[in-house]
Amino acid sequence: MHKVPVGVLGASGYAGRELCGLIAQHPDLELAFAGANEQRGQRARIGASEVTYVATEDAPLGKAEVVFTALPHGASAKWVGNARATGARVVDLSSDFRPGSDAGANGAQAPYGLTELMRARIPEAQIVANPGCYPTAVLLAIAPLLKEGWVVPGATINVSAASGVTGAGYSVRPDLLFAEVAEDFRAYSVGNQHRHIAEMQAVTRELGGKENDILFTPHLLPVARGILATITVPVREYIEDPAALWRGFYQGEPFIEIAEAPPSLRDVVRRNVVRLSVTNAANLRQPTLIIISAIDNLMKGAAGQALQNANILLGLAEQTGLPA
Repeated sequence: MHKVPVGVLGASGYAGRELCGLIAQHPDLELAFAGANEQRGQRARIGASEVTYVATEDAPLGKAEVVFTALPHGASAKWVGNARATGARVVDLSSDFRPGSDAGANGAQAPYGLTELMRARIPEAQIVANPGCYPTAVLLAIAPLLKEGWVVPGATINVSAASGVTGAGYSVRPDLLFAEVAEDFRAYSVGNQHRHIAEMQAVTRELGGKENDILFTPHLLPVARGILATITVPVREYIEDPAALWRGFYQGEPFIEIAEAPPSLRDVVRRNVVRLSVTNAANLRQPTLIIISAIDNLMKGAAGQALQNANILLGLAEQTGLPA
């Protein structure tokens, strides 16, 4: 059976390795190359397969029908262009082509790959801008409210979210050493200055929240992977079953789960899903909803969603090769 050749640039990072593992288990794909400059020539065991990394500049881009670029932000756009020059289609996991960023996209048309909301734009795309992990958890949680006009005009959407340490990337940093992270919990990028803010604000406005700001405070969890976001949204009025809006909006979506109880990381780790709960907030004068959103930052927040988008690009069943 013919398999579609795909390549991964930035294959030695957390998201890149996750992608290589998913590709190895995908029934319709095969890995044409795995690019990783600092580990060029080294072999890595990924799942049941062994991968030999090649230098990024030596990657045979022309052998792949789809190239995943999991390179650092600001460095990815060049290699997206190189891959496109060979005729390959690209799913880019950096921020370079996402809404709110002009880090190097040079005006290229790259639909935003928040699959459940932007699916119609993806099949004919040459480049797909894969969303960030925090924006995936937040935007899929608030999209039904924005689309249906439930959010109070001018209200601020408050997000307090915590991520495992793999969200910070693979580079060595003293503040991410085990002894620094274990038995601790801390906020970072305080002051609404996280690099994902522009992406979330831009998409919020596109979804209908033109008068709404997002106040985002991220935290570092002493775990390897996963994101748990607590989102409070002022709404026009309470209804008895607010989750009914989400159940209807995401009906038939295999990777969206609406739960009665607040989700935990154990519900989503190593799965390509977003698990959500919605609750009316009591003891407030302003009607407010509390949304809890949980994802695996390396799956639905990165590699899993990238593969979901690649399946659409290739005309394959969207769930193929993805753990639900």
